Amino acid sequence: LEGVLMRTGAEPNASEVVSYAPFTLLPSAVPRVLFEQAYAVQRDFNLLVDAISRDKEFLERTLASTIKVDDFTARLFRIHRQVLEEGLAQSVFLGINRSDYMFDCGAAGPPALKQIEINTIAASFSGLGSRTAAVHGRVLRVLGMPEEAARLLPTNPARGLALGLAKAWELYGSPSAVVMFLVEEVQRNIFDQRCIENELWDRNIGVIRRRFRDVFQQGSLDGARRLYVDGQEVAVVYYRDGYVPSNYDEQNWEARLLLERSRAVKCPDIATQLAGTKKVQQELSRPGVLEKLLPGRAEAVARIRATFAGLYSLDLGEEGDKTAARAIASPERFVLKPQREGGGNNLYGEELRQVLERIKDSPERTSYILMDKIQPQPAVNYLLRARSPLKASECISELGIFGVYVRQGTELVLNEAAGHLLRTKAVEHADGGVAAGVAVLDTPYLV
Repeated sequence: LEGVLMRTGAEPNASEVVSYAPFTLLPSAVPRVLFEQAYAVQRDFNLLVDAISRDKEFLERTLASTIKVDDFTARLFRIHRQVLEEGLAQSVFLGINRSDYMFDCGAAGPPALKQIEINTIAASFSGLGSRTAAVHGRVLRVLGMPEEAARLLPTNPARGLALGLAKAWELYGSPSAVVMFLVEEVQRNIFDQRCIENELWDRNIGVIRRRFRDVFQQGSLDGARRLYVDGQEVAVVYYRDGYVPSNYDEQNWEARLLLERSRAVKCPDIATQLAGTKKVQQELSRPGVLEKLLPGRAEAVARIRATFAGLYSLDLGEEGDKTAARAIASPERFVLKPQREGGGNNLYGEELRQVLERIKDSPERTSYILMDKIQPQPAVNYLLRARSPLKASECISELGIFGVYVRQGTELVLNEAAGHLLRTKAVEHADGGVAAGVAVLDTPYLV
């Protein structure tokens, strides 16, 4: 009824066959103070991601050990280095990110907001997340709880993301150019993307949807490195693909290089994608690193640092050896994270211990980071999934805040928190998001 839809697994590219996206029956309680803290720090995280993307030496130094053993990160880094050597054609930069948090109840004292990760490429569910509060408002009214329904906060991250895309398109300065959504071969989550697309059409900004292979076959640069696909000039490339190794074959890598060499505004450009790697996340937790990246912004640094969980390096050497030994001895206390986006990649418990035992003396361990396991307070809810039995489940939630920024040259012209997303999953699922089939869409009920 509210248009919270996805295509089906059986026919993932057919809009004639759809089902509802999975969701919780009831909204989930979220501490108001932590919700407000997450919003308050988002503009700081936008500044931080932008600062990292502009700091070639920091990225090179931080990722030096990772690119030796992780081929995917190494390929991205090679393109990054190549476009810098050639000289950037791009002068307008657009960042759309989503910072994800859990509420840690592990320590004595009140629950604390702890960052899981920041997604700098293809952060999804801004569209369907815009519509989920209406679903829960309807459920609460049916249950005779109109006052509680009225307390649900509306959010429209799709509009916030579209504002960023529209600003970048405007600054690019070619009214006939289009925004290109670079999309995956399998597009179950198309309606989530269409929400943003419709916001752009409402502003009379043309949108095309293309895959890497279309760019490889029909993409070209002119003498000024303007990007053309099917003869249309592209002002902004918005990636909803390209974040995991399986998204690439050799042709797709060539297409990615073509896009990165172009004058078009990439969201994200390759440096910003690298800024979202787990190794960078771990490096930011080291003393003094935030201060170097954000000089003269002590308050922003304090707000960011307050959200960090414990993060540890597995680089070769004494520090990494001690970290690995600690995790092998107490695997239940940690999460082992590879340099991957998209959910479903992290390792826990016995699996974590087995992997670390296998790679503890190998350079391969430097492709991972170790993080303290956050301990949220479970709550009971019902997870509504097509063809899945309805039962009460112990659930935990993850809050995402969308951020958007636009920079022209060295001047930041837009820096906003663009809305929120709550996803909930049963406690037995350690890892994975909505698209991975584990989490479901939810709405925060502030307490």
